[in-house]
Amino acid sequence: MSARRYPPIHLKIVHTSDVHGRVLDALPKICAYVDSLRERSDLGLIVTDAGDVLQGHPAAYYYNYIDTVSPHIVASAMNRVGYDAMTLGNHDIEASHSTYDRFVRQCSFPVLGANIIDVSTGRPYLHPYTIIERQGLRIAVLGLITPAIPHWVPQSLWSGLRFDEMVSTAQRWVNVIRRKEHPDMIIGLFHSGWDADKGIRTTDYDEDATRLVAEQVDGFDIILYGHDHQRNIAEATSPSGRKVLCMGPTNRGACFAVADIYFDRNTYGDITGKRIYGRMLETHALRDSISPWLLTQQQAVETYMNQEVAVLDSDLREREAFFGPSAFMSLIHEMQFELASDAQISLAAPLSYDATIHAGTIRISDMFKLYKYENLLYTMRLSGRELQQVLEMSYDLWVGTMQSASDHLLLMDSFVTNRGNIRWELRNMAFNFDAAAGIRYTVDVTRPYGQKVNILGMEDGTPFHPDSIYLVAVNSYRAGGGGELLTRGAGIELDELPSRVVASTARDMRYYLIEMLRQRRTVRPTCRRNWQFVPQEWTVPAATRDSLLLFPQRAEGWQH
Repeated sequence: MSARRYPPIHLKIVHTSDVHGRVLDALPKICAYVDSLRERSDLGLIVTDAGDVLQGHPAAYYYNYIDTVSPHIVASAMNRVGYDAMTLGNHDIEASHSTYDRFVRQCSFPVLGANIIDVSTGRPYLHPYTIIERQGLRIAVLGLITPAIPHWVPQSLWSGLRFDEMVSTAQRWVNVIRRKEHPDMIIGLFHSGWDADKGIRTTDYDEDATRLVAEQVDGFDIILYGHDHQRNIAEATSPSGRKVLCMGPTNRGACFAVADIYFDRNTYGDITGKRIYGRMLETHALRDSISPWLLTQQQAVETYMNQEVAVLDSDLREREAFFGPSAFMSLIHEMQFELASDAQISLAAPLSYDATIHAGTIRISDMFKLYKYENLLYTMRLSGRELQQVLEMSYDLWVGTMQSASDHLLLMDSFVTNRGNIRWELRNMAFNFDAAAGIRYTVDVTRPYGQKVNILGMEDGTPFHPDSIYLVAVNSYRAGGGGELLTRGAGIELDELPSRVVASTARDMRYYLIEMLRQRRTVRPTCRRNWQFVPQEWTVPAATRDSLLLFPQRAEGWQH
């Protein structure tokens, strides 16, 4: 008589990250997909998220700052999807202590953060890990957040906490999990990007440490992560030679990761090995889920979003900011000068990719296109030389060094979509493409890093001096070292940055922008042409070509 054969145990993981408040469009589609999986009895399902859910959409903003009493819409949505675990992200911390504390209380699943430490106790402020049981298996999920929070988020928003380095924290807690829980599988759930070389690096920690953890800590079978907004499926090798599948989806719910794990068993039913496969699914390809589960909260958000702010007499297009001065960015600079009345210079970057605000009535919803994040505005002391170095690094992230008239102006990469089409995208994050107002300058794209920016003088006609100290308006992300333009670019020590700040707004910049436009009632955008790419006989045609590649369906609306 032949021995009984035990079929493999099938575990499926659905993983999202950096949803940024998209609970009214992306998450209902993902919910419908998850619901369909739950109808199957042949697999165990786990649903995870790697953070940054409380910022980036009016729905989140409304329940962060306007209605702070009702159940938070993001918690309600994630509870309905049936998440099993999540980690907090840096933008969740940015929402303020009271907001993320309230959110965590309202989630019906554990919110993890092994390296978020309560300084009064020395213990994790949140659950360090959770154990999930599926199909007779014990699955451990360990949560970690990038420790670079102090670079971007004012300390008042995370008072009483510290954020420990990820590799050593992971090693310590994996040892605890193995000793106490004896799991069949360990999942890493990290809000930290893949490539340490592309993030902030200090002597104490790395912003993007997912790959480092996978390669330096034994015990993980799979690591699900987010933060860098880069679609990635990669395999790392741990110190013992174990292969670790690592998966990170893009942002705003555009896609999500799916992992299928098969636990092979012998004739006694004992697990003999695992086979792990990963893929990405596009959210737009899923069927729409029309559900009443958020109807009341959605109506409250829509009422808020539809409030009229002002009237705009011409379109504002963010895409123009990639190719030179734009009315879109000029309005941001104007606001910064108005808020920081002592500032002589303003630094600002496009915060989205292709936001457009059409002429006509501007509503609250449009303000989230105009200014994406809940940054404060700081006034800082910078020398003229430091300002020049900031701009040199910014434009080095932004544009290449053209060798001929046929080269690209922007730093871009192409990739093949799931449908086989070729798409182009910016190589680096646009929110680090700082341009300045208050000075006149050119950017020579034929020159190498360190020689591109030529500052001609102040916009008012007075001279600009490298050794002079200027008051500069910057957002709180940049002032804290975000993007490293002030640290790696200008050479300012991270610990020195707080002493450079001389003033700060009390509330986020979007709030003040709304108030400014309400007072004006009619907005007539103008473009302050205080800088340009040169030589123009190369850069103007290159800008047109690159615009067609980046925005193939929308490039007709762009004008140089």
